[in-house]
Amino acid sequence: MPGLALAEEPLSAIDWLSSSVSTPAKPLPPPEPGVASAGGALPQNVIVSTLDGPTPDAAGVLPARVTGFPNDLWGLGETEKIAALISIRRDDDLPSLQRLMQTLMLAQATPPADSAGRGILLRARIDKLLDMAALEEANALIEASGKMTPEIFRRYFDIAMLTGQEDAACAQLRDRPDLAPTYPARIFCLARSGDWGGSALTLRMAQALGYVNESEDALLTRFLDPDLFEGEPALEPPSPVTPLAWRMLEAIGEGLPTAPLPLAFSHAELRETAGWKAQIEAAERLARASVLDPNRLLGIYTERLPAASGGVWDRVEAFQHFDTALQAADPGAVAAALPKAWAMMASAALEVPFAELFAERLLRLPLTGEAGALAFRIALLSGQYETAANARTAADINEAFLIGLARGNLQGVTPLDSLSRAISPAFVRATPPADLMALLAEKRLGEAILHAVDRIERGLHGDLRGVTEGLALFRHVGLEDLSRRVALELMLLERRG
Repeated sequence: MPGLALAEEPLSAIDWLSSSVSTPAKPLPPPEPGVASAGGALPQNVIVSTLDGPTPDAAGVLPARVTGFPNDLWGLGETEKIAALISIRRDDDLPSLQRLMQTLMLAQATPPADSAGRGILLRARIDKLLDMAALEEANALIEASGKMTPEIFRRYFDIAMLTGQEDAACAQLRDRPDLAPTYPARIFCLARSGDWGGSALTLRMAQALGYVNESEDALLTRFLDPDLFEGEPALEPPSPVTPLAWRMLEAIGEGLPTAPLPLAFSHAELRETAGWKAQIEAAERLARASVLDPNRLLGIYTERLPAASGGVWDRVEAFQHFDTALQAADPGAVAAALPKAWAMMASAALEVPFAELFAERLLRLPLTGEAGALAFRIALLSGQYETAANARTAADINEAFLIGLARGNLQGVTPLDSLSRAISPAFVRATPPADLMALLAEKRLGEAILHAVDRIERGLHGDLRGVTEGLALFRHVGLEDLSRRVALELMLLERRG
């Protein structure tokens, strides 16, 4: 069956994985003869499951009591269709939707009935986390799966390359000969262990047998003896750049900036070996994607005084000035420093990390006028949104709408514009569209949530009906906090295309 043949290949949107281990395709066993093969009794769309077999697709990090999702999150869905839906590239511009996707990928849930222990859904979830640059979360999911197959190891290996854990990955490669390391990975790991002679011998063997291509040969040769090439032009970067290639280029002094590379590579510039400016810019990219704890961003921003002016340095200076004022709990100094700090963070699309860091302390200060109004709006982008709304008396119809959103009640509140008119119906009568209700009827909540995310993203690009439908689905299934935070972000962040 074509569908089963497809399932044997890793379903992945990740095209930058290192070829660290050999992963030959294994042919599927022929189907058992029986009634179905004779064209008889079984319906064509019957779902076949393996009884008492391994179920890697059930692996998860977050239990239902944490996620709020039921154990039958995927219900009567089909594994390959769910995996394909997960693998869709999304803009994920809203921080709340970014966090939702991470939670959905990490949720413990009963796998679909047709998963048959193939691990398709597990790989799709890991790859989504890698695509989002949620490396710590992807690694946790790998550990939770409990089985290091070659395809899973490839992902673990690259996470290790980007997070400075390469020695642990190489140790696994050494202790697990069944993983069949490729020559580049074997040579790299031998060198990491100090066996330079063994790595050179392995390279010569690979060259003789034709097991490394021209690009790999050039990089590995320089990696093992960079002094031989001193003064020569830098190597042409491979295409695509893999984490293993990136680490070897870095080792020979030809490191590549991570900004043009997939977002996951930014983690490599959080290490102490990177310069402070590179660390700041990498941290900003990751914080913008909701995969870096805001406190980590705070620590990097305040590590030292800015070394220059302009660009990122102006943002760091404004941030530090505001942080100092807030630590002193000086309302006047905070009121003076807040507008510039906020403008600088907004210019980098870092409003939500800023809000999460400072909203609670801002709400404790007696700020009035424009500073008070700004502090209120900042707090609405944090987990303190309802506290801020309950403490605020609306200054105008705009604030009245925001307060209603934060409280989850827009009855009698007048929408302001086309966006608020799209949001309002979901908070007055949360009725999802028929197609999403049909998914819920089959207990396919996970798929319904993914479709709701897509519709809200579609709304960001002009189809505002998608905003209404997506928010209505969230509220209908009890994701109240999520629906309010998404709606507030829609109103307060400049993310519309």
